[in-house]
Amino acid sequence: MYAITGATGQLGRLVIQALLKTVPPEQIVALARDPSKATDLSERGVIVRHFDYDQPDALAPALENIRSLLFISSSALGARLAQHRAVIKAAEAANVEFVAYTSLLFATSSSLNMAYEHVVTEGMLRDSGIPHALLRNSFYNEVFLSIAAPAIQQGVIFGSWGQGRIASASCADYADAAAVVLTDQDRSTRTYELAGDTAFTMAEFTAELARSTGKPIVYKDLPKADYRAELEREGIPAAFAEIIADNSAGSAKGALYDNSHTLSRLIGRATTPIAATISKFLS
Repeated sequence: MYAITGATGQLGRLVIQALLKTVPPEQIVALARDPSKATDLSERGVIVRHFDYDQPDALAPALENIRSLLFISSSALGARLAQHRAVIKAAEAANVEFVAYTSLLFATSSSLNMAYEHVVTEGMLRDSGIPHALLRNSFYNEVFLSIAAPAIQQGVIFGSWGQGRIASASCADYADAAAVVLTDQDRSTRTYELAGDTAFTMAEFTAELARSTGKPIVYKDLPKADYRAELEREGIPAAFAEIIADNSAGSAKGALYDNSHTLSRLIGRATTPIAATISKFLS
């Protein structure tokens, strides 16, 4: 049986949709912190089990009879190591045969502060002895839509992205990749650096947004400290503003760029360009 953590989240749902194309629903287990949000999945025949990263004693029973587990990293940035440790210990206790973990592009060499928790989690998996695949994802196209909405209203995008190229892909692209790896008969430990086929600078993203909306929108590059201050001025909590600013400044140094096309080869099609995601968002 195949299990997916975070099954009611954006990525988890898309992975289940991809699995349902080739896997009988009764062989898929949706692990959710709030099972009531997965009634649509249970109606399709998918098994739904309660799975809360913050309730470690209940995790192993939820993994009973699971052969392959997609472990979607927690969204609790800065506080997820205990959660991740609990999931991996539960997988060991339940004798899960294979784990695919959603990590960060080039995690072990990344300049991004958010890479640390991924690197430690990768080490936990290695120490567990469970065969595993590291799905080191670049950013999702959809992340940048949170920038688009206020930019359309204000006519400006701030950031510290510089001329860094961002090789993002859609959430659906990464979901399809996860489904491929999860159902692959190869149970060897391996690493995938996953990024979009086409890359863009933030200035190019801004130009595409302006073209698509017909509105005047400009990109204004700022030093990291100034960008962080701007984010805080807009009401973003200081800790989260630091993460956003660090991601932006890190991208300027190439942290979100890869041109290996590993993702498109894995899913057997081209990845989704940012222009297509913008178009879908606006429609």
